Amino acid sequence: MKTSIVRLSILLVLFGLCSLNVLAAEKPEHDYAKWEKTISQFEKQDQEHGIKQNGILFAGSSSIRLWDLEKYFPDQPVINRGFGGSEIVDSTHFADRIILKHEPKLIFLYAGDNDLSRKRTAEEVAADFQKFVATVHKTLPETRIVFIAIKPSLSRWKLADTIMQANQLICQQCAESCLLDYADVWCPMLGEDGKPRPELFKADGLHLNHEGYLVWQKAVQPFLCQP
Repeated sequence: MKTSIVRLSILLVLFGLCSLNVLAAEKPEHDYAKWEKTISQFEKQDQEHGIKQNGILFAGSSSIRLWDLEKYFPDQPVINRGFGGSEIVDSTHFADRIILKHEPKLIFLYAGDNDLSRKRTAEEVAADFQKFVATVHKTLPETRIVFIAIKPSLSRWKLADTIMQANQLICQQCAESCLLDYADVWCPMLGEDGKPRPELFKADGLHLNHEGYLVWQKAVQPFLCQP
């Protein structure tokens, strides 16, 4: 009897270890090293052109990287620190190297798109944003942060419900702090049929064209006017 119980216990332990291994395989450790070349390029730019303090810094993924900020905001001291394919955790991890040293008075963050497509949950994305805020405010407690809503896109429309959930959770966070704001690009990017407006996208159905960036420009403009 005791031998059977011991064998059963061993089997349960082995089953538990196998389950943990499966979970670990499903969510491998995040690879920050793949961004080292990109981050080093940003640091080289800072060395060559100097640190631009007290400006307006845009961080996040490819929608930021591809945005010609000086064209759309010619009278603003803008800094682009977007890198394509990145997630919120990447901007947080490299914050001291690409964000904090500029001591920006205002940060716009666009990320979450790639996060959800890589099977992170809406709750995880909202928690990641909270960690980003905490990281920034630990060093720059007076800096305002505006989260640009995760956009609706043609190529990722199957994630619409999850995106809306993540946006809602982050919008609630922003409503609870005078230093946080939420720029809604979700609603103005939808057509009368409730789906993404095709005329706002490049051929890949994911990245924005000029018309799309005009929508974003209009969405973030009010926050640039705030003291």
